[in-house]
Amino acid sequence: MTLRATLARIAAQEDLNFLLTNRIPRRLATRFIGWFSRIENPLVRDASIAIWRLFSDLDLSEARTTRFRSMHDCFIRELKEGARPIDPDPGLLTSPCDAIVGASGPIEGTRVFQVKGFPYGLADLVPDAATVAQVRDGTYVTLRLTSSMYHRFHAPHDCRVESVTHIAGDTWNVNPIALKRVEALFCRNERAVIRTRLAAGGHPLVLVPVAAILVASLRLRFLGTDLDLRAQRPRTLPCDARLAKGEEMGWFQHGSTIIVLAPPGFRLCEGVAEGTRIRMGEPLLRLPDTPA
Repeated sequence: MTLRATLARIAAQEDLNFLLTNRIPRRLATRFIGWFSRIENPLVRDASIAIWRLFSDLDLSEARTTRFRSMHDCFIRELKEGARPIDPDPGLLTSPCDAIVGASGPIEGTRVFQVKGFPYGLADLVPDAATVAQVRDGTYVTLRLTSSMYHRFHAPHDCRVESVTHIAGDTWNVNPIALKRVEALFCRNERAVIRTRLAAGGHPLVLVPVAAILVASLRLRFLGTDLDLRAQRPRTLPCDARLAKGEEMGWFQHGSTIIVLAPPGFRLCEGVAEGTRIRMGEPLLRLPDTPA
């Protein structure tokens, strides 16, 4: 058995994985990695990326460049032109990111699931009654980014960003093991609520990027600033940014999760199911009143 296979097997053991990622000082580890990943010393950079490769399926063949200043620079890498074609069908909402599809399906009133048997309320995830009312009885999709994936996310349709709210919280790991053990995990973690309105039909659409261990910063390109999700007080930033389908919205420092919340009438596209991989720009949801 190769070294990589051995390490992967160890990492896959649920109890050990949960212990290593969630029983350590999460905030301290997150702050340390935030600092360490930005070190631009070539020896530190090269060793860090080499170790990262041992524990993951990191593939840099699609990266715009393979010369990085730091591990962080590698995390937030851009891709070559055309590496992620955007489905042009105006009746389709495309995935905002590369991801593994998690729990998804109809929103039961205001209840959704992080995994089967683990429900949580939208009011706990999105503390704004008007926003919850917009997506009540709609459709949701959970998109999990792993550490080796492309970490930038993009507009799923032509839209206008109306506001962004940042909510302080914890930094639990968001992998499947933790989702089976920590109740309402997404509602505990630090997150942002991005409220958008689609150009097509004026439909509201909500994206909720959720931070995780080693991830406590989010960059939204249309705001032009680094937003530190470790801030203690929630704050809402009004916005009037118009984005084209596929246009970059921002990026995480590391892997994490984006929850997509759509109002009634939206339907999951064929092939979108828990455990499947999806790439940014591929069909995710079908808009109301469009043929399958």
